[in-house]
Amino acid sequence: MSFVDSVSKPKHNCPIGVFDSGLGGLTVLSAIHKLMPNEDIVYFGDSGRTPYGTKSKETVLKYTFQDMNFLVKQGVKMIVIACNTASACSLKTVRQHYSLPIVEVVEPGSRAAVSSTRNGKIGVIGTAATVASGVYENAVKTLLPECDFHAKACPMFVPLVEEGWWDNDISKSIAAEYLGDMKTSGVDTLVLGCTHYPYLQKVIGEVMGDGIVLVNSALEVAKSVRDEIAKYGLAADSDKVGNVSYFTSDSVDKFASLGSVFLGEEMKNVTKVAIDKEWDGGAFGEN
Repeated sequence: MSFVDSVSKPKHNCPIGVFDSGLGGLTVLSAIHKLMPNEDIVYFGDSGRTPYGTKSKETVLKYTFQDMNFLVKQGVKMIVIACNTASACSLKTVRQHYSLPIVEVVEPGSRAAVSSTRNGKIGVIGTAATVASGVYENAVKTLLPECDFHAKACPMFVPLVEEGWWDNDISKSIAAEYLGDMKTSGVDTLVLGCTHYPYLQKVIGEVMGDGIVLVNSALEVAKSVRDEIAKYGLAADSDKVGNVSYFTSDSVDKFASLGSVFLGEEMKNVTKVAIDKEWDGGAFGEN
């Protein structure tokens, strides 16, 4: 299935599309909205099927196409894959199937880590799928070939965040269990390789100790979005006030309630969608 010829040329005042497996991508949305307050944004959080990180690559690819098809139908001018797992498993394939500009999260986070490290020892924590893909190691070592790289899958972190358990005894205990080896590895920079993880930043920081730089790639992603918009001449009118619309595949009430806590303000304009209907069963896969 190819969307390259079927997607019309995006217009500059059309919204930016952002999607994630759940609420974690709100970190990226917030950064984009602060950097470009005149841009409209459509956010889809696939909370009904979260987490993506425990799924097979084929399933993540299928979900990614569904999510992107939905955003394309909303008339977006570009898409931000605010999900490390989807970026790791799907980026090469979706870029072959869509003509829209696509921004992902791995390269900006890797770039920030390389800029931050002082001793050349960089760690990445992420979902099982993201870590297994090796995309962060490839990205970091492309920028810093001599890097001493360490990675750790932390699959329980996403459910903790989606439950709102950011700083309690359970989250502290799980973080300590996951991060013990990373703490003794000597890394001075740790990439939060999942957009959910910044909500656990306080707990992660306490476990890792002073002197460790925790890289939240949200701001770097927002800068990449700004650069892509400028590159393609897609900037919205400067006097425009940007609006944000939210969609979820799960309970609207739960999404809006917890999302409001994530954002620090009331989340409005939330709609539930049957995302599985956005996939028509056509062939997909790497070419």
